[in-house]
Amino acid sequence: MDFILIRYMFYILSKTLHFLLMPLLWVLVLLLLALFLKSPEKKRGCLVSAVALLLVLSNPFLANEAWRAWEVEATPVSDVDNYDAAIILSGVTSFREDIPDRVHTYKGADRFLHPLQLYRMDKVQKLIISGGHGLVLGEGIPESEQIEKVLLMAGVPEEDVITEVNSRNTHENAVNTKELLMQHPELKKLLLVTSAFHMRRAAGCFEKAGVATDHFSTDFYSYERRFTPDETIIPSADALHSWQRLIHEISGYIIYKILGYC
Repeated sequence: MDFILIRYMFYILSKTLHFLLMPLLWVLVLLLLALFLKSPEKKRGCLVSAVALLLVLSNPFLANEAWRAWEVEATPVSDVDNYDAAIILSGVTSFREDIPDRVHTYKGADRFLHPLQLYRMDKVQKLIISGGHGLVLGEGIPESEQIEKVLLMAGVPEEDVITEVNSRNTHENAVNTKELLMQHPELKKLLLVTSAFHMRRAAGCFEKAGVATDHFSTDFYSYERRFTPDETIIPSADALHSWQRLIHEISGYIIYKILGYC
């Protein structure tokens, strides 16, 4: 019961932090202050700050530069060595009770599609999928089982897919995968696969847990530099939204560092 309570409190804290780290919220707060503050100087300062913040965060070029600085760069498939197993971190599927007859994926489906490519190229021999369901209370279908279903439909033999179904976060991914690997001592050379923006935190957690891995980034948000007007001058709502994801991940990395998870 205490464990469930702690998990629930952590969930509430993470959702609160997620809300407070929304760049759009910062802009709205500044605009509201500019509207209600009595001091003309403070009104002007809040208004100028809101406009400046909105211009910076909605600039696609600046957002892309931030992503390029944070994401762990791609490893060419041709440079990937042979591995006993690829460790795939979940977090890219969802279960819908109103449409239960299929697997629903997010943008990050590259997390399991790219390892599938490596498997087909005989560069990895086994696919380890780590991840439970995202519900705080109640039970759901583990994400690792949903990804396993897709891989089996893609023709991967059942004996080549190993699932870990209890993890709810990256720290637990690492700890639970280490316990799973103790049951498979033959799997020594491992390739960690996750989104490029998530790789720093994931790699740190697995290193902290004592699981030695090489890294294979997927699901990139950054792209090659472009100096066209739509990238350097014209504001973009997509850029504003991408900042929210990036800020959330950087904050998560810092919190994990403080907690000693990575």
